[in-house]
Amino acid sequence: MTTATFSRLLRLQRVTERVVKRLRPYAWLWPPLAFLIGALSFFLVDRQQSLGALLALGLLVAWILLLSESMIGRLLARRGYPTLPRGVTTFIAQMIHQETLFFTLPFLLATTVWASGQAFFTLAMIACGIVSILDPLYFHLAERHRWLYFGFHALCVFLVILVTLPIMLQLTTGETLLLAVLATMVFSLPSLIHLLRPKGLLRWLAMIGLAMLLGGAAWAGRAWIPPATLWITGSALSPGFDTGQRRPEGSLTLTQSALQAQGLYAYTAIRAPRGLREKIYHVWRHEGEVIDRIPLIIHGGRDKGYRAWTHKQHFPGDSAGDWRIDVMTATGQRLGVMHFRVATSPQGAERADGAIRPPPGIPGLDVRQLLPGGD
Repeated sequence: MTTATFSRLLRLQRVTERVVKRLRPYAWLWPPLAFLIGALSFFLVDRQQSLGALLALGLLVAWILLLSESMIGRLLARRGYPTLPRGVTTFIAQMIHQETLFFTLPFLLATTVWASGQAFFTLAMIACGIVSILDPLYFHLAERHRWLYFGFHALCVFLVILVTLPIMLQLTTGETLLLAVLATMVFSLPSLIHLLRPKGLLRWLAMIGLAMLLGGAAWAGRAWIPPATLWITGSALSPGFDTGQRRPEGSLTLTQSALQAQGLYAYTAIRAPRGLREKIYHVWRHEGEVIDRIPLIIHGGRDKGYRAWTHKQHFPGDSAGDWRIDVMTATGQRLGVMHFRVATSPQGAERADGAIRPPPGIPGLDVRQLLPGGD
């Protein structure tokens, strides 16, 4: 280690500490700014794909810097070079955790199916965002409960991959989720090391087994994870369908006899700003039991969205009761859900009128934009 190198690193350390000291009073501005950037990225990736991808790239670069700083810091410490104090590195990590959680939150809020287990996942991410802005709680985790802190870190890595890779590389939701799960397994290892403190072979094997179990649990619970870059902007039920105009049409009283005679069309408008490269299914359920799993007939493109529909023609003789149509990816992530009830007689029965209705709480385009001739 030369004196000149030591002096340069020492100056860099002091400059970084001064910058962090000046930033601390304004740290409260960072979470709302990250949320705004995330919201802009969500809407820009829908309209200006390159700019939305650029914002996502910024988040990915921040994580690369954080991970490289950690590795470089340990390497310098081993060789006797000056390193940043833990308080400074924790503050920088906190800023990037906040950026991750609040940047990805608009994507989660927009794509969550709130009448499903995805609501618990998104609410948990909101809770993590709150933890990241409560300095006493966040720094308590960082200093006193390192295994929880590293677990928090691994969760943020999961979110980064879940949101940025489909935008940057146009991966399918299944490919992205698999990579996110594998990354979580890797980044959960420091947390497990602090928790188990493995010294013998059995403890090391147990730690690896727990990491694999964590990854398996995340994959098994994929239906509870929002697809992040795919969402439904409108859905409809109808007895007929104009395939030329790709528009549901007609009206039908939802009774057993009517459905057995005419069948039912389920229409779904899907928004996929970076392109739809995967199979989507309508899973028809009667009283919770899967009756049919039908691949969608998809037409459309990136500019106006994807119009997709299925036609169920064969209803069971005893079809009265509650029906649900889950809109699912090939790997089991839910994009949306439609509910309807079949009655035994026309009196008081629901109607399938072909009206395209947007899901509640989803910030998307006007569904008329998805129809031919729409603006």
